[in-house]
Formats: sequence, C-alpha cells, structure tokens
Amino acid sequence: MTRTTESLTPELYEYLVAQGTPVDGVLADLVEETARLFPAGKGMQIGPEQGTFTTLLTRISGARDAVEVGTFTGYSSLCIARGLPDDGTLLALDVSDEWTSVARRYWERAKVADKITLRLGPALESLRSLPAEPRFDLAFIDADKEGYVGYWEELVPRMRAGGILLADNTLSHGRVVDDAETSAHVQGIRDFNAHLVADDRVTQVLLPIGDGLTLARKN
Repeated sequence: MTRTTESLTPELYEYLVAQGTPVDGVLADLVEETARLFPAGKGMQIGPEQGTFTTLLTRISGARDAVEVGTFTGYSSLCIARGLPDDGTLLALDVSDEWTSVARRYWERAKVADKITLRLGPALESLRSLPAEPRFDLAFIDADKEGYVGYWEELVPRMRAGGILLADNTLSHGRVVDDAETSAHVQGIRDFNAHLVADDRVTQVLLPIGDGLTLARKN
C-alpha cells in the first residue's frame, strides 16, 4: 500500500507500456514517419500509454463530439477518433499545414477521416468563432503552453455538463516546481494549473501520465 505515486524507472516504464494493448501498425508507422520528418518535434507526440488511455476514456465517457487544440501529425486525434462512435465528430485545430498533411494521410489509413474536421489557423480565433452554446463532450489541449488559459476559457462554456477536458504537459517535465525555471512556457503551465485549482466549474485531477495529464469534468 502507498499513498503517493511512485516514480517510473525506464525499465518500469517499458514494462508498463508492454502491459497495455499493443500499438498497431498505423500508429507505429506514424511515430516512425514523424521522427524522420520532424526529428526536433517528435517529442510533441503523446506516448503509447497515453494514446490508449485517451481512446479508452473517449469510449467510456460516451463522448460523441470532441475538439482538439494542437494536432501536430495526428497521433492524439487518431486516438480520440477511434474512441468516438461511428457518427462522432472531432474538430482538430492547428496552425501547420505541413504537420497536419501527415495527419490527414494517417486518418485516412486508419479509416477515421470521416469523423475529423481540420481547421487551420490560430486556435484561439477558431474557438471564438464557434457558437457559444455547449456542444462538446470531450476536449484535448496540447498546443502552445502560454495559450492554455485562453483555450480553457473558450472551451469550458462550450462543454456540455459532464463533459471531459484533458490538458497535456501539465508537469512541464518537473519544471513547474523549479523556481529557477522562469520561461514563458513553464510559467504558462503554472498559470494554467493555478487557474484550474480556482475554477469551480470543474472537478479536476493532475495525473502522472506522460508529462502530466490534467483530467477535468465540467460540473
């Protein structure tokens, strides 16, 4: 028994991943191609255990309409789409046609492209252009960290009651507790985490999955 979350050694992490549903060929090829085409950005993809968790959570929650802020080459959006029902929808927001051109190919290959609408442009503008009434069951935030609070404030009113919100990288590789770290990137995550603690519209928990994954439910 323990009352704290234990740290993972590299060996224990490999064991953890091995105990989950194996990554299929589509996702494995997407990881390989992303690393080859964008070696400096390959760390922007979520890990295999987080991808499986996202698919399961989407399916378990019964989400039908989802939105993703920050798509990159499409790993997380593919995982969300796989958890949606056949008539489900995912609105994917990103600024890069180069990155998302890879995503579009893999959505087609995974046979989930008909569920996904890609909108290119600044995500905050895209969110503000949407109808104000609640429409989403699930949201995933994984874009520029300085923009998290702004994305959150546009998303929460557009979430249905009981809707699920996920935010990635909310531990910022441990830098959130390092006072010497003063970058805008890290401070953006600190501001976001503090913002959520004070937000009585949701119930939330910060999970030690990947680089920190915040899971929130709209009350």
